[in-house]
Amino acid sequence: MADEMVKLAQKFINTTYGDGATLGISKLEENGQTSWTVMYALTRALQYEMGITSLSNSFGPTTLTTLQSKYPKLDASTVPSANFCRIIQSALYCKGYDGGNIDGTYSSRVEAGVTNLKTNMGLDRRFPGGSLEPKVVKGLMNMDAYVTVNDGSEAIRSVQQWLNWRYVDRQDFYVIPCDGHNSRDVSKSMLYAIQYELGMADGVANGVFGPGTQTGLKDHTVAVGSTTTFASLFTAAMILNRRPVSFGTFTGAVQTETEKFQSFAKLPVTGIGDFSTWASLLVSYGDQTRKGEACDGVTQITAARAATLKANGIKYIGRYLSNVDPVPSGSTKEKEIQPGELKTIADNGLRCFPIYQTYGRGADGFNYPLGRAAAQAAINAALDHGFKTGTRIFFAVDFDALDYQVTDNVLPHFKGIQDAIADDGNRFEIGVYGPRNVCTRVSEAGHSTASFVSDMSSGFSGNFGYPLPPDWAYDQVVTRTIGSGDGAINIDNNIASGRDTGQGSFDAPRSAKPDVRLNSALVESMQIDVGKYMESIGYPNDGGTRTYQHWKCFETVCVEHDELITSLSTTHNMRKALIQASAYWEMRHIDAVDQAAEAAVITTFNTTGKFIKDPSTGIAQQRAQTLIPAWNHALDKGYATGQPRRDPASDQDKYDIWKKAHDDEEFALTSVVMIDRWDIDGKPGGDDDSAALRQPTIAYTDYEIYEVLRRYQGPGEPALTDAKKRMPLYYLLEKYHSISRNM
Repeated sequence: MADEMVKLAQKFINTTYGDGATLGISKLEENGQTSWTVMYALTRALQYEMGITSLSNSFGPTTLTTLQSKYPKLDASTVPSANFCRIIQSALYCKGYDGGNIDGTYSSRVEAGVTNLKTNMGLDRRFPGGSLEPKVVKGLMNMDAYVTVNDGSEAIRSVQQWLNWRYVDRQDFYVIPCDGHNSRDVSKSMLYAIQYELGMADGVANGVFGPGTQTGLKDHTVAVGSTTTFASLFTAAMILNRRPVSFGTFTGAVQTETEKFQSFAKLPVTGIGDFSTWASLLVSYGDQTRKGEACDGVTQITAARAATLKANGIKYIGRYLSNVDPVPSGSTKEKEIQPGELKTIADNGLRCFPIYQTYGRGADGFNYPLGRAAAQAAINAALDHGFKTGTRIFFAVDFDALDYQVTDNVLPHFKGIQDAIADDGNRFEIGVYGPRNVCTRVSEAGHSTASFVSDMSSGFSGNFGYPLPPDWAYDQVVTRTIGSGDGAINIDNNIASGRDTGQGSFDAPRSAKPDVRLNSALVESMQIDVGKYMESIGYPNDGGTRTYQHWKCFETVCVEHDELITSLSTTHNMRKALIQASAYWEMRHIDAVDQAAEAAVITTFNTTGKFIKDPSTGIAQQRAQTLIPAWNHALDKGYATGQPRRDPASDQDKYDIWKKAHDDEEFALTSVVMIDRWDIDGKPGGDDDSAALRQPTIAYTDYEIYEVLRRYQGPGEPALTDAKKRMPLYYLLEKYHSISRNM
């Protein structure tokens, strides 16, 4: 919603400081809406007015010290110029306060606006009156709110205001938001406050939960009757963790809530503010000397290691369903559950909970189609390893997802997981592994039933300032090596809540069998599943504007040519789904433009004998420029026989192989494999500099599957994006082939 005074502020900035080349202030959109862009412009303008030559968007140490030196107190008598005052007035309006007429006059209205601002910051007693102090100016030049927003808590706001009041004069403490929400800045301010109360000097206190802070807190246990500042800080920490206590004295009511928190976090229930409780309130990993009943790791559980785990009180072990590393080696070569490992775990009275980790390491690895792919891949892997129906699979979000990325990427991803699990008959439950905010939001959206919290990553934006999720099952707190000799093992030590206990017995693992002909009883279900997925990403079953309907593409690729593809799969040690995913995807994309281009090639060659254009052709949409080097490579390597070597410079050879792919569906499907083999070998002589992959195997990792699918289409976009959409298609096809070969 536009604010006319903000619009005037934007106009002032554009008119006075709009020379972007000099000040780095681009012309602002005069829309009456506050944004970081506007606040950055005001910051640069302020720096310019103070004579700072190297301007920055950041209100950093140089800006603050210059302000402290030149203008330790800004008011009607000290504001240095009209434009300096207009910057203040503009910033006040951008923060929602009255700034007068933006006329360069530090009027009574400006003083009232500043007084209101400082009251909201909690600084009215520290800095009474309508003057502006340097740290207040710093707090004015950002997007922090000083009133409750988005259902903020008044109790949290009171804590924020108290922290500002008590510590704003300390060197490294800056005004924090008073919006009723905990955050990274607020949590760090709590650590500064504790360090100050422990007697740390300015420059020594650093807002880090280090050895000095931990040692100091061990000497400051609080209990019923405590009225010290540490009692205030303890109740503040409880409030920031959304515990319903009153700020200040440690009362009997605080004791009761402390006991509830300790029980919830699986701490010793003492009812006092001891070190372990302090630690759990202040940092995500809490007291790292705690020994949990659970662990996870990338090392195979042998009998000797199982004995070590039992001796250290471990009951539940998290192990990975697959290995996403491109080239598993060293410490990661045992990341995936190894043959016989689950039996070893069960034989030693231990239990295992499975983890599925996507190959994505950022937000772009998370979306609805990839969620469906992850779910189906996890289902297939869980069944292969022998996990029983009812097992909860923890799907990993292993990056520092910002809140908007949770909204835009992670939640759609888990909706995809949920839909795919439902389509599979809900044989498995869904858990989420990730930072606190990710776990909480995925759970609140109804996409998961338990959380495995990556609390070791205390600096993650999704951990710092967020409470432990209500549905936590495992809390990852520290990495340590235990045992010795053959029993030595490196683990992530996890606290277990009891919400999930993994599995203690397992079905026999499914062996890695070669593919067989698709069982006819599965055809209808497979066709429905594939169609539902394609519809979910925008491809209607009736074909829409494309030439072929879903049923035709499915029938052609998965039914009519099943015998051929089964034979190719066996000969080349490739999963049928890998061949079919590319062929089906390409056939679904054929449209009238493609067919017109094909007709033009045929007409031109028949008329002139020239092969001028090389559009994709046939059901698998292949070009001569790809077919010739792929087939020549296959002939050289002995991957195939029965075709002549062709000259990539010959119009006749190019047309012949192009026309064969156009006319002959079996040749086109066989060519999918030849192109894949060429791609796997690094596409020698081609235009893609991708490294060679392992030779074809039915045990390809997710990364390798993605690469084969991506390379078939090309080196850049849209291949990179489309391959992520073809991954779920691959896993749906593989789901039914897996059933067929295990029937």
